[in-house]
Amino acid sequence: MSNGIHIQTQGLSKNFGPVVALKNLDLAVRKGSVFGYLGPNGAGKTTTVRILSGLLKPTSGTATVCGFDVHNERNSIKRVTGLLPESPGLYSKLSAVEFLEFIGALNNLSGESLHKRIDSLLGI
Repeated sequence: MSNGIHIQTQGLSKNFGPVVALKNLDLAVRKGSVFGYLGPNGAGKTTTVRILSGLLKPTSGTATVCGFDVHNERNSIKRVTGLLPESPGLYSKLSAVEFLEFIGALNNLSGESLHKRIDSLLGI
């Protein structure tokens, strides 16, 4: 992270077949800053967030989050970021701990290692 930049993109683009969802995004967000990412529907906001949180690979361009490269270090990005969707989806009946147990199981965590990770995430 040079110069205190925590999120940086250069020419970041994402295509879904012939559809251009994100085109040549250049962005720099400093550590400790408050940042709003606004735009009309279909402007690429969700696509950008999915790329920056390690959930989606970009078509082209570069991006780093906390010094981790979105092309090669997606698992590291997932460890230091979180994504809260607008609606909870199918999991609205789960407690926070139950939801994290579910996600942990999807990531092959179990037993004591899972519960230590949950405790650290929840600040317990």
